[in-house]
Amino acid sequence: MDAVRTRALRALHRRSSRHHWKIPLMLGVWLALAALAWRSASAWPRWPCYVALGYVQMSIVTFMHDCTHGALFRAPWKNRAFGMLAMVPFVVSFVAFRSDHLSHHRHNRSPRDPDAFTMGGRRVRDFVVFYAYVLLGAPLSLVYFGLIHPIQAFGRREWLAHAGELALHAAIYAVALAWAGAAGAAADLLRVWLLPLLFFGYFNSARFLAEHYGTPWDAGQLVGTRTVLSNRVNRFFWNNINYHIGHHAYPGVPWYHLERLHELLLPEIRAAGAIVDRGYAQVFLRALRRGPEVPATADLRRSAA
Repeated sequence: MDAVRTRALRALHRRSSRHHWKIPLMLGVWLALAALAWRSASAWPRWPCYVALGYVQMSIVTFMHDCTHGALFRAPWKNRAFGMLAMVPFVVSFVAFRSDHLSHHRHNRSPRDPDAFTMGGRRVRDFVVFYAYVLLGAPLSLVYFGLIHPIQAFGRREWLAHAGELALHAAIYAVALAWAGAAGAAADLLRVWLLPLLFFGYFNSARFLAEHYGTPWDAGQLVGTRTVLSNRVNRFFWNNINYHIGHHAYPGVPWYHLERLHELLLPEIRAAGAIVDRGYAQVFLRALRRGPEVPATADLRRSAA
């Protein structure tokens, strides 16, 4: 049985270019929505397009997320190149995101987890940070990935790579704004670029909280995260990121094998008591009602005191 499981896991780690058709499809949908929003003179259908753009941007980000684990392409340079280009619309460097995200995987739901900022405690500051992330996740991410995480984690080499990528992004922004300015459309470009990021931030906050909120503290990868079954639309557009238990247990498995990985791991998930919920909304709304978490270790320290 163990040999069969090992072969199955090995097969699920294999990357295949035949699934890459989805990348140009999602980019095409994103560009089509941007063009429709650009050309629309009235609020309808412009604002629905902004919401849809934010939703589809999650697809681009989840492709990039696979690049952080070297799971989208076989060649490492292709993962780095795609990751950097995918982050251009978000004004965030792939170098910073990758560093932060891999640290999150190493220290999931522990005191060293950089994503555990929603678990500080129940002080006023903790509530401010928690709800600020929910409401202003996109602009706050610019500050965090642009400055705070690099200051906390980067050495000279990482700073150079981070600065180089941001310089590349800045050059792309300058060219795009110069072109739009010459055409008298700079305001249109900024509108179609920046407003969807606000909605992306809301979708991303809901996803982010659902993945770990309320899971056991410092208990390992399998039970320290949550799988959300969600629905076919979310699974399609968000590239199976909802199968998050399997992703944390085996981060090298590419997005298109995560559903099969979930099925393979179901006996272990049930035996460990890992959390599987039906939808993002119920977890997100529960988190909004409860606010920031108190880690179990913090509770123990307080009771001991």
